[in-house]
Amino acid sequence: MSSSSSSIPILDACRKRKRKPKLYGFQSFADADCPISSAGTFRDNIRVFLQECAAQEDYSVQGMPIWCTLLVHKSRSLVVPLYTIEENVKYSQRPYCDYCRCTGWSNHFVSKRKYHLVIPTDTLWNKPLDDGVFDIQTHLLHGLIHANGFGHLVCINGIEAGSKYLCGREIMDLWDRICTNLQARKITVEDTSKKRSMDIRLLYGVAYGHPWFGRWGYKFYHGSFGVKDHHYNRALEILSSLKLDKIIEDFVETEQFKEIKKIIRHYRDLSETQLITMRDMLKFMLTIKSSTPTQKKTIVANSLPQFPNSPKHSLTRSSLQNKTSLAAKEKPPLKHRKFSSVMANMDSRWPQRRLEFAAEVIVSALKEKKERNFGRGGGMTRQDVRDAARLHIGDTGLLDYVLKSLNNVVVGNHIVRRAVNPMTRILEFTIHDLNVVGSEPELPAPNPKPRLLPSSPSSSSTGLIPGLDVYNDVVFLYRHVLLGYPESELVDSASQAILDTKHFVKEWPLKDEDEDQRLTFVCRFKESEFKRESPHGEIVVVPLHTTVGELKTAAEVALNDTYCVTESFKVSEIVGLEEVEDAELLFGTLESGVEISVRGSGVDLETQLRYQSGCDTWMVRCECGARDDDGERMVACDICEVWQHTRCCGIGDEETVPPLFVCSACCGSLAPQRSETAGFGFECGGDLLLSTPATGCGVALGY
Repeated sequence: MSSSSSSIPILDACRKRKRKPKLYGFQSFADADCPISSAGTFRDNIRVFLQECAAQEDYSVQGMPIWCTLLVHKSRSLVVPLYTIEENVKYSQRPYCDYCRCTGWSNHFVSKRKYHLVIPTDTLWNKPLDDGVFDIQTHLLHGLIHANGFGHLVCINGIEAGSKYLCGREIMDLWDRICTNLQARKITVEDTSKKRSMDIRLLYGVAYGHPWFGRWGYKFYHGSFGVKDHHYNRALEILSSLKLDKIIEDFVETEQFKEIKKIIRHYRDLSETQLITMRDMLKFMLTIKSSTPTQKKTIVANSLPQFPNSPKHSLTRSSLQNKTSLAAKEKPPLKHRKFSSVMANMDSRWPQRRLEFAAEVIVSALKEKKERNFGRGGGMTRQDVRDAARLHIGDTGLLDYVLKSLNNVVVGNHIVRRAVNPMTRILEFTIHDLNVVGSEPELPAPNPKPRLLPSSPSSSSTGLIPGLDVYNDVVFLYRHVLLGYPESELVDSASQAILDTKHFVKEWPLKDEDEDQRLTFVCRFKESEFKRESPHGEIVVVPLHTTVGELKTAAEVALNDTYCVTESFKVSEIVGLEEVEDAELLFGTLESGVEISVRGSGVDLETQLRYQSGCDTWMVRCECGARDDDGERMVACDICEVWQHTRCCGIGDEETVPPLFVCSACCGSLAPQRSETAGFGFECGGDLLLSTPATGCGVALGY
C-alpha cells in the first residue's frame, strides 16, 4: 500500500499541469525501453534524451532548468522520478569541477554545460528540488556528466541508506544503462563505501579481485599517495592468496588464534569445495545462504543480507564527509564536532589556518544577521553567506569548500547548522550559541590508520560463535587478518595500498558500428599558446558522404558547442589535409575512427574558464610520487608554495597543521650548514612545522 501511494502524487501533479506523462520501465529504461539512438555523441544524445524522454518542470534550481523522467517499477508499483538538471557553467556558482580535479582531470577544458542526473530519497519524490540539491548526499542517485561525455558518479544510496524500496544494485544498473545509451566516454567514482566499519573496496578487492563497482566495468584509475596500477594489482594478489593454514600458523601466539581457527574450520566444514586461500574464504562467506542444521534457525534470523546491494553508507567519500540525511533535518542532532576536527579529517588543498579563517568570517556574517534581527535568529541562504564572506575572502573555491562542510559544527563559541527552510524550501545557514544548545561531548575523530582501528566487537573476550552472525565473522577476519596481521609489513603495505586506491573509472570505447552510414573521428585542435595539452579529443560524427569542408565545419561546431575556451574557434585546416580541396569527399581519404588535428583561430586565451583546476597555479610535488591533486589532505610550504600530503610530511590526520610549514627542500636551502641535523628551528609567534631533510617527515617545535 505504501509503495503504490508513493507514485500517486507524481501522476496527480502531471495531470494538474495538463501534461500527459511519459512512463518508462525502471528496469528497462535506456535499453529496450528508450527511443534514443546511441549512435551520436553525448552532447547530441543528451538533448534528444531531454526532448524525447523527459518533461521540463515549471520551476528551476538556482536558475537552472529541470526535466523529469518518470520510471515505473512494476514489481513494486512505484513511479520513480529521475531529474536532469542542466547547469550552464558561465552562470554557475561553481564553474570548475572538484571531482575532475581530484580524479586527475585538472587539465581538462571546462565544458560549457554539466548535466546532473538525480533520484532523490524516497520521501522527497513528491516534492520539488531545492537550491541545495547538489550538496545533498542522501540522494539515491547523483551523477554528473560534462558536455564532452566525461563525468562522475557522485553518490548512490540504496536500502539501509535512505531508500525503502530500491537497492544499490538496481540503481547502479539504471545508471550504467543511461551512461551507455547516451554515449558517455569516461565515468569516475570515488569509492569510500563502508559496511559495518569495513571498507568495501578492501573487502571486495580481496574476495573478488575488484571493487563493488567492478561488476559494472569500473577499474583502477589512479591511487592516492602515489599508488600505481601495478602496486594495486600486486596488493590484491598478496592478500587474496594468503593461505588459510598459514594464517592459523601465524596467529598461534596471538589472542585471536582460537577464534580465527574456529572461523576457518566452521566455514570449511560448510563449504562443498575446498577453501584454501583468503579469497576462497571471504567469497564463500559473502555468498553463503545456509548453514549447518543445528545452527540454521539462528543463522537464518541473522542471515547475511545481499551484499552490498543495500549499502549502509553512501558509496562515495563525499557522502561520508557530509551526512545530511532527512532524519537529521527533522530533528536536531544530538552531538556536534569542532570545525577544526572536521577539517583535520577531510581532504583539502587549503591549509588549516585558511579554512578556519574562512569559517570565522562566515560565522561573523551569520552573527551580524542574527544581531540585526535582535537575537531572534534568522538564517541566511548559501548565496547570501557567500556574498558576505567574499567581502573579506576572494577565493571562491575556498568559500564553497568551507560552506559545504559547515553543518552542525562548532566554530568559536557558536554552532553552525544548515537546513532547508520549510517556507521557502531554500537551504539556509544559522548559528546558535554553544551554551544555549548545550555542550555535548565532541564526537571522536575516526582514525585512518588500519592497525589502530577499534577492537572487533567479536573479540575473544566475548566468546565468538562462528556462524551465529556471518557479518561478525567477516568483520573479525577483516580487522585481524587484513588490517592486523601479526608482524607482517608485506600484508600491512598491501592493505594500505588498496585503502589508498579510491578512484575507479569506466571507459566506453569509441562506437563505430554504423560504418556504412556514418564516419566517426576524434578531433583535437592545435594551439601553441596552451601550456597544457588537451588530454583527449572531441568526438565528431558525420554522414558517410561528407566532404573535407563539411568535416571542418562539423569539427568547428563541436568545439564551439562543448568548451568555453573554443566557443569562437574557427577551423582553417585539417592537419595532413592542407593540400586537399574542401569539396573532396572524405570517403577514401580518411578512415573512420582515426584521430585528426585541426588548426584555426579564435581561441579565447583570456577566459578564466579554461581548465577544470581553475585559475590557481598551485603545484603538487610530494615524496610519495604524487604530482597532482588526488583528493587527499595536503599542506603547502609557506616558502616554495608546493603542496604535499600531510601524511607524507608526518602530520597525522587528527593533527592540526601549524601556522607555518617549511618543506625539507626549503629547510636545506635556508640553512645548508645544518642540513645534516634532524630539523631546523626558526623563531615565530606560534608553532612551526619543519620537514627533516633526511626523511621528509614533519617535526613540530613550540616557541
